[in-house]
Amino acid sequence: MLVDVDARVLANRHLSDTYNILELEAPTIAAKCRPGQFVMVKTALGQEPLLRRPFSVFERLRDRHGLLIGISLLSKRIGKVTQDLFAVEPDEYIRCLGPLGKHFTIVEPPMSAWMVAGGVGLAPFATLAEALSELHTNTTLFYGGRTSADLYHLSFFQKLGVRIILTTEDGSRGEPGRITEPLKRELQTTNGRSAMIYACGPTPMMQSVAELGANANRPTEVSLEPIMGCGLGGCYSCVVPVRNDDTKSQSHFVRSCLEGPVFSGTEIIWPNLI
Repeated sequence: MLVDVDARVLANRHLSDTYNILELEAPTIAAKCRPGQFVMVKTALGQEPLLRRPFSVFERLRDRHGLLIGISLLSKRIGKVTQDLFAVEPDEYIRCLGPLGKHFTIVEPPMSAWMVAGGVGLAPFATLAEALSELHTNTTLFYGGRTSADLYHLSFFQKLGVRIILTTEDGSRGEPGRITEPLKRELQTTNGRSAMIYACGPTPMMQSVAELGANANRPTEVSLEPIMGCGLGGCYSCVVPVRNDDTKSQSHFVRSCLEGPVFSGTEIIWPNLI
């Protein structure tokens, strides 16, 4: 069941002049959401912008007694909505609808889990890492950005025992280059034979990860980030081309907000993805 609330802002942590983590008081959404699901949000003040914007649920927040009290969102300031979210203050309110969408498949030992994130594509992996940790699934985070300034929240994953592999395109942190390079090497090792791969980030990166996973015969799930007007399937703004199950040679369109945002990497017709 969906929940639509005016969520009180608990904190707005500015990670830089571009990125922030917004903490919202929304215990019912926190209790219902699964890793990979998202919410539709906008500031509660005024009517502009008219439409909400989708955000992956980043963390499920707990009080000192361990009770769920809300969720957090990882945001990058780009347009009107993200600028508003960057500027909100504690005790203001955010309109929040969710949880929405299809969630990740959570694997258990002896399978391992490899999460591949590009920049703000880290967003769906905090809740996923927590779920995997509860099952004692061996987990690795492959995390890439243009510069070291695009890499955040590493201590959260380290506390969960997640192995972290970093790359930056300018070589300022971790291995220089793109995150798909260490992923390719790891797939050639013994560890790669039991890995479930999850990916979120720029579309070309996710396509490369899906192709690497398919070539290595490893299951891969991607979390797409198409433009969404409503998040409920009514506007058809987030259609995604997928393969027909019967022929695999023809495609049809599905709505990412309903059938996704999590898809099998081999299900997507990548060249036709808008």
